[in-house]
Amino acid sequence: MELRRVVITGLGTVNPLGNTVDEYWENLKNGVSGAAPIEKFDAAKHKTQFACEVKNFDPELYGMARKDSRKYDLYTQYAFASTDLAVKDSGLNLEEIDHDRAGVIWGAGIGGLQTFFEEARNYKDENPRFSPFFIPKMIANIAGGLLSIKYGFRGPNFTTVTACASASHAMIEAFNMIRLGKADIMITGGSEAGVNEAGIAGFNSMRAISTRNDDPKTASRPFDKDRDGFVMGEGSAAFIFEDYESAVKRGAKIYAEMGGGGMSADAFHMTAPDPEGKGANLVMKWALEDAGITVNDVDYINVHGTSTPLGDIAEPKAIIKTFGEHAYKLAISSTKSMTGHLLGAAGAVEGLASILAINNSLIPPTINHFTDDPEIDSNLDFTFNVAKKREINVAISNTFGFGGHNATLVFKKL
Repeated sequence: MELRRVVITGLGTVNPLGNTVDEYWENLKNGVSGAAPIEKFDAAKHKTQFACEVKNFDPELYGMARKDSRKYDLYTQYAFASTDLAVKDSGLNLEEIDHDRAGVIWGAGIGGLQTFFEEARNYKDENPRFSPFFIPKMIANIAGGLLSIKYGFRGPNFTTVTACASASHAMIEAFNMIRLGKADIMITGGSEAGVNEAGIAGFNSMRAISTRNDDPKTASRPFDKDRDGFVMGEGSAAFIFEDYESAVKRGAKIYAEMGGGGMSADAFHMTAPDPEGKGANLVMKWALEDAGITVNDVDYINVHGTSTPLGDIAEPKAIIKTFGEHAYKLAISSTKSMTGHLLGAAGAVEGLASILAINNSLIPPTINHFTDDPEIDSNLDFTFNVAKKREINVAISNTFGFGGHNATLVFKKL
């Protein structure tokens, strides 16, 4: 069976650095932090009082009537917003496409956490009944289901829930649907809205997130000796994946080719990474094999790089094991230093950063680096603090989730 080529023809995002792709890239390349004191709720009683929140979000700007948006958890609203932008950007004529061969595969790590928290609190303190919208607002698959309803896409439709690797797994599966001939067009990406009382308190209890309340903008410090945990982020990114020949035939703008994807498991610990990066090594190795390229073909890695004590040591080890001497010729950066960690949407927002890096021949920086960590090989090029010009023909993006779920995306310049 001959596999079809898959290209990306539409982009959309709402995230802590901007509510359009252009705004996101402008802040990304300039090393702007999206972190600030939390505005969504009074965080005074929490150990962490800051996050990377989406700013100035208005669902009505993306075609959501207010009466409808009240039925959707914020993670679904973010999914609708980014997809609205991506569909418009793609130039697709929705009246002409075959809706039976168009689908949606979405990623969400938690789903409607805010809805669950509010309903449980109301039940306990105010009103001893649950809203009839409780279940459909909360479930992690509802964003993908509602997107298929909005656009009338009757093809493959499901949601991947693999913690921080969710969106990357969704994109790999959307890619597979098209290259295997099971669909022609796919909406894919991921969304998350975990900046709420339950999300912050839960990660505080795990000691997973930074408590640098005195200086939020420098709190996300991937690979820095004094990192103290990740910074919570929220938002969404969406993509239109399309069969290459169809995209060319209709004269679509093509941002990049989806070259391949890898999936593996650490099989090690509930939340901690394998300290030697065994699963991370496997997933990168298999992604390159899937894309039919060698280690020497890769120019840039958008790393998972969460700013956690253990993860930031394991991933560079895996990169060196995977790429050998070429590891020292690669450009590496963690855009989580600016966006924070978008959990289930991380792979989508960071995949978008990788595609934009290819299109602009620019490596976005890893900001907030002050002190080298002696446990991390300082000879690797982490693009600390300042963006760098570089021709990028192949970029890969890593995401690793609780439970040991690993996913790597491969993007190629067309």
